[in-house]
Amino acid sequence: MNVAIIPARGGSKRIPRKNIREFAGKPMIAHAILTAKASNLFDKVIVSTDDVEIAEVSRTWGAEIPFIRPDELADDHTPTVPVVAHAIENCQVPVSIIQAVCCVYPCVPMLRIEDLQAAMTILVETKLDYVFPVVAFPSAIQRALRLSPDGTVSPFYNNYVHARTQDLEPAFYDAGQFYWGNPGTWLSGKPVHSHGCGIEIPAWRSVDIDTPDDWCRAELIYKAIALGGAGADQHMRQVIRETGVSADAGTSIFRFSEQIPTEAKIVRQATDIPAYEHYPMRIGER
Repeated sequence: MNVAIIPARGGSKRIPRKNIREFAGKPMIAHAILTAKASNLFDKVIVSTDDVEIAEVSRTWGAEIPFIRPDELADDHTPTVPVVAHAIENCQVPVSIIQAVCCVYPCVPMLRIEDLQAAMTILVETKLDYVFPVVAFPSAIQRALRLSPDGTVSPFYNNYVHARTQDLEPAFYDAGQFYWGNPGTWLSGKPVHSHGCGIEIPAWRSVDIDTPDDWCRAELIYKAIALGGAGADQHMRQVIRETGVSADAGTSIFRFSEQIPTEAKIVRQATDIPAYEHYPMRIGER
């Protein structure tokens, strides 16, 4: 049995009621619930929340609410792992019959079923603790600059001042969409970035929605994907103008909306994991 757990507390500060605010015609959390259910990967899709309204909305869209999360696991500083562990222990399913647990964040309207599938395959076929999507930084972090209060700049890393960008090792950040792990891993409290595997996804599919501007940008990109062919050029110009998405990234939006993957190369390090087509993979023990 596989279980999806969507953690959705009610106390979002920067965008109040973010998890159930309408996004492209549905409550935000409905997109995560529907994608998880449509993937056919999960026997149960559970929402962990401390909020009665979020629970009601989630249930309306097909999620199960077997418990209300306690307040001590719903403050601004509660990490993800103990929330998922609590859900595993209280989901009314014996831990012994759960094979894998995927924590799916509630604000992931660009979440794709094939990403969930690829990550699950890697988890099943390896001994890694977690599998999750990552995104490449748009520029070399080794060439980062420090900006002082008076406006002067200095390099963070003096060793790379004269290095060519193309010679520097690429760096990645957590896409913040989902994490696959075995129930024992979650219950052990291991951090999600320990002994994990990252599958690379395009930057436009990972939109961190923390401000009203983030929300507008995400909705424009989402609508551009949904629009697809008809009117695509006109809508793409609007997306590029209003979100700052580059022309190349914009083109990728429509390539992916037409189910034409542009990634075909696998990047593997220190592993004999077989290549999974269309998913560049970054693997390492951290």
